[in-house]
Amino acid sequence: MLTCYNMKKSDDYFVTRANNANEDTSKIISTLPSFCFDFFISIEQCTSELTRLGYARDLKCFFSFLSSKIFDSSIKQITLSQLSTIKSTQIEYFLSYISRYSVKGKTFINTERGKSRKLSSIRKFFQFLFNKDLIASNETTKVKLPKLHQKDIIRLEINEVASILNVAENGNGLSKKQKEFLNKTSVRDVAMLSLFLGTGVRISECVGLNVSDIDFEANAFKITRKGGNQVVLYFSDEVADALKCWIDFRKTILQPNDSQPALFLSLQKKRICPRAVENLVKKFALIASPLKNISPHKLRSTFGTNLYRETKDIYVVADILGHKDVNTTKKHYAAISEDIRRDAAGKIQLR
Repeated sequence: MLTCYNMKKSDDYFVTRANNANEDTSKIISTLPSFCFDFFISIEQCTSELTRLGYARDLKCFFSFLSSKIFDSSIKQITLSQLSTIKSTQIEYFLSYISRYSVKGKTFINTERGKSRKLSSIRKFFQFLFNKDLIASNETTKVKLPKLHQKDIIRLEINEVASILNVAENGNGLSKKQKEFLNKTSVRDVAMLSLFLGTGVRISECVGLNVSDIDFEANAFKITRKGGNQVVLYFSDEVADALKCWIDFRKTILQPNDSQPALFLSLQKKRICPRAVENLVKKFALIASPLKNISPHKLRSTFGTNLYRETKDIYVVADILGHKDVNTTKKHYAAISEDIRRDAAGKIQLR
């Protein structure tokens, strides 16, 4: 049995993703005023590549607004002196503007969550400028974050878990064309769904897996979490059986000299992409639970809720899901809080 794991990054999926994000960030920075470059240098050591890309996109949106609605100049020509004149009311105007706006004929919509993220990015940027004495005041502190409404927690019930696996296995309810594809992907799809529902992995963690990350002697696998940290998780015999079936089938579709490391492959025999995973989950879920909008993250919610009901330990759930704050676990898995309150009520005896 394996007793220790090599936690060194051996998978180029996450390296490639990081490199692509860096390239996209650099392209966006090149379109922004020159003083923005120093901001990205300042956050490089404390943020991930994907986080910096998010900042870059948000700032590009903000400067595009300033260019077209506030200043009569191109984005590159906006100066620090002009930025110093920005008032809180103009930032509030920006948040109102991005509710629904168009760029080159394409319409973009931001909910309160999108607005909150963009305001947070702008706040961090303005705070940097203020700390470096590049602007006299930070008007962003006067703008309130949009009120975030609690989203309904959507997850599969026990019978629906069985149903979605059955659909992926036998194709009942799918169209004739979908069944033709299923003949080629059923073993893979069952294994992937089993992994989501049996371990609660994120979609990036799933598509980033290599065959070498799986250890069937220990029923364990190595994943790369957000931020690049690697951890070992464990799976049940049921999940192990599904993964073994897929790995055996996978060998039959690859050439003997094929060095493809990815665990889950597309029909083109390349690493499956997140969008393809989202589409296949949605396809099966529409049959298994037509009234629920199920995504890979909802399968993660399903696992988290079921794990809590079995263990009654929210800290175990938070640890396995990779939540740094247990409040995140409570927030995203409503049934956990409901069960906690129900159990608490049963502890009180009046007579």
